[in-house]
Amino acid sequence: MYRNKKIALVIPAHNEERLIKPTLEHVPDIIDKIYVVDDKSADKQNQIILSCAEKDKRIELIIHKDQQGPGGAIITGYLRSSKENNDITVVVGGDYQMPLNEVTHFIDPIIDGKADYSKGNRFLLSRIEDTLEKMPKIRLVGNWIITVLTKIASGYYKTMDVVDGYTAITKQAIDIVDWRKAWKGYGYPMDFLIRLNAYSFKIIDVPRTAIYLPGEKQSQIKSVRYVLKVSPMLIRHFFWRLNFKYLYLNFHPLVFFYYLSFLLIPIGFLISLYLVLDKLFYGGWEVTAPRAIFAALLLITGFMFLLFAMLFDMEEGK
Repeated sequence: MYRNKKIALVIPAHNEERLIKPTLEHVPDIIDKIYVVDDKSADKQNQIILSCAEKDKRIELIIHKDQQGPGGAIITGYLRSSKENNDITVVVGGDYQMPLNEVTHFIDPIIDGKADYSKGNRFLLSRIEDTLEKMPKIRLVGNWIITVLTKIASGYYKTMDVVDGYTAITKQAIDIVDWRKAWKGYGYPMDFLIRLNAYSFKIIDVPRTAIYLPGEKQSQIKSVRYVLKVSPMLIRHFFWRLNFKYLYLNFHPLVFFYYLSFLLIPIGFLISLYLVLDKLFYGGWEVTAPRAIFAALLLITGFMFLLFAMLFDMEEGK
């Protein structure tokens, strides 16, 4: 136990035979239970896990019959951890790239009541130079793009490095969030943030060391493909969050500000485009001062509604 709290560790693992052993060997004593969730691996990973379990009785291997993705593996670990009454559940990858000697930095804010969910951030000031030097540039660009989209989709405008999978969560949050429709593949950290915001849980970014092992593949994610695949999910779940949080669970006028902006901006843009094309190709017979002013008012009003909605959403996200 740690500070009178039962702490569990969930490790989603898929074909991690090379690095799962050092990951398990470096789990600190404050962890009471270790759930390694095998997501239908094809290598010798599970043999290594069972060998480690003979020496460390905290380790339990959970095997998926069908591959669900890392998000699905984490949800399986969450539900098992909650069922066995662990107070806080930490998640790290099985690739030995998340320093477990920093785990208390994730647990302490939760125990102190500052957050319900803590997540790693490799870009906080104390770590940023180290991270920028170690992280491949293409991953930096992909990370920044997906972070901007996630800020808007989740409502957590103060968070960064949203793809980082080093996290800790309370039992209460696990029990309240409906995980049945959660995103189970790559992109799950962003989906989890959206769901946590929908239930008004507090989150906190924790600076952590970025580790990139020499000779190891840095990521199974291709940045451009990742952004293209995850972006539609973020858009869908953004609208789900608006309706669930601000219409179903509670009410806030920002939801109307958002929807009005989504209506006015496209209409204003299409009218403006029509007037420009008419001016260029047909002598501008349809371009009149009232029409130009009307198009400008639609755009200005739409963007004002959008900015006010984002501002209110940001305040709610605090």
